[in-house]
Amino acid sequence: MTLFSIAQHHARDSRGRSHGHIISITVAGALAMAAVALVAYLLWPTWIPEDPGAPASLPVSIGGTLFNVPTAAVRMKIQRHSGSQERVDLSFNFPSLEPPGATKHLSGDAAGEPLPPIDRIFLSITAHHDAMAPDTRVRTIYPRYLEEQSRRGPDGLTIQAFREGTPYGREDLFLASEPSLAARCSRDAATPGMCLSERRLAGADLTFRFPRSWLVRWREVAGAMDRLATQLHGPRE
Repeated sequence: MTLFSIAQHHARDSRGRSHGHIISITVAGALAMAAVALVAYLLWPTWIPEDPGAPASLPVSIGGTLFNVPTAAVRMKIQRHSGSQERVDLSFNFPSLEPPGATKHLSGDAAGEPLPPIDRIFLSITAHHDAMAPDTRVRTIYPRYLEEQSRRGPDGLTIQAFREGTPYGREDLFLASEPSLAARCSRDAATPGMCLSERRLAGADLTFRFPRSWLVRWREVAGAMDRLATQLHGPRE
């Protein structure tokens, strides 16, 4: 009886370990699917049909700085109002820079499908509250984490990798002077690499996001960011 009890105990223990492995694999798979769905949601948000009676543009004050924002470009319904706001998130078709025209919906089945090519440039405008300016960060903070060697990119662009193990590991810094461009970009992996480029306008910081693959035409991208800043705020003072 003792041997039989021990055998039963080992059988139950083996089944328990096997069951635990199945649960671990299931949880890991669910987390991976959730991560893909999150990226898809961020890149392709659910667009709420625009109210036909809504104004074409909204005067919005961010950090005490006035912007004239196209209503159709605002990504979140809660931000679709005039007046003072802390932050506004926008999206524009590229290269036309028109607000998105078609309503897009993300279904549950889309999480397992490849992401469609990104044809939009994303822009977040936030009040900076005297935080470090983006150009100061490029000059004084980023160099601490960069590799010593740089390389030439397309059409005169300079590329410098961030060191592994730093806060910006697995990213690269792209710089150009004419036209001016500074973009920190993640590398292509399970999802396409994305770039972040920032600039300051009075009391607000503008953060542009676009696919890394667009840098083969970086002059056009730099010009698009300049035009958007001018359209929303006016010429630089």
